Amino acid sequence: MIRIGQGFDVHKFEEGRPLILGGITIPYDRGLAGHSDADVLLHTITDAALGAIGEGDIGRHFPDTDESYKDADSAILLENIWKMVKEKGYKLGNIDCTIIAQKPKMAPHIEVIQKRVAELLEADVSQVNIKATTTENLGFTGREEGIASMAAILLVKV
Repeated sequence: MIRIGQGFDVHKFEEGRPLILGGITIPYDRGLAGHSDADVLLHTITDAALGAIGEGDIGRHFPDTDESYKDADSAILLENIWKMVKEKGYKLGNIDCTIIAQKPKMAPHIEVIQKRVAELLEADVSQVNIKATTTENLGFTGREEGIASMAAILLVKV
């Protein structure tokens, strides 16, 4: 049996925060605003995994009204959800993610992000695809106001 999930998330830029994306810190003059570390890619992956197992969304499990998640490491949040995935008897088939950002340029960081995501999902790097695109200066990402991300995940029964 297989299960499919999809995720989407958006975070605006904020001065004075590190830019954490895909579980790594990327050098940039601004980070992303959020209750946790605002890792838009890991939030997207977490939502995709939750959708695939029918367990709602990231806000249901880690609400921004709960101060215990203030500045939380999104990698730890994903690890907690990945335990649920495994407890339900699934493993990763594959995941395909897109980062939508005008800046910073993602190409120099994609390989490291891919390896980190594979590690978090206890999978081979070949099962994880990370890509990036711009919006050709259109919309909020094109105006460099923030970053969006989307993902589709396939889980396979163990």
